[in-house]
Amino acid sequence: QVQLVESGGGLVQVGDSLRLSCVASGGTFSDLALAWFRQTPGKEREFVAGISWSGGSIYYADDLEDRFTISRDNSKNTVYLRIDSLEPEDTAIYFCAASPGRMTITVEAYEYWGQGTQVTVSS
Repeated sequence: QVQLVESGGGLVQVGDSLRLSCVASGGTFSDLALAWFRQTPGKEREFVAGISWSGGSIYYADDLEDRFTISRDNSKNTVYLRIDSLEPEDTAIYFCAASPGRMTITVEAYEYWGQGTQVTVSS
């Protein structure tokens, strides 16, 4: 069983940068595909970025690649999401997800989820 714990969220200003972290335990981290999703009230959870087990394959949701950067450090069992030039529309709960399979963009493909970290962008 894999446990995921996100951190790094908070209240920030428009234009700021933020780095979210997600630490995994209880499994073989280097075997896992990882992703970040986000969700706002009343909306479905949406894919933000994903990274394969090796880090060799990375995918971003449309229109996010310029400001979002996903990375992983297998030696620290950690996946990161850096967000630059934050916008009010980035306000959401950000979730880390893991899968022993291939990296995909669908919620249903991910078996393990963290509890989420709130990001609030103030204008």
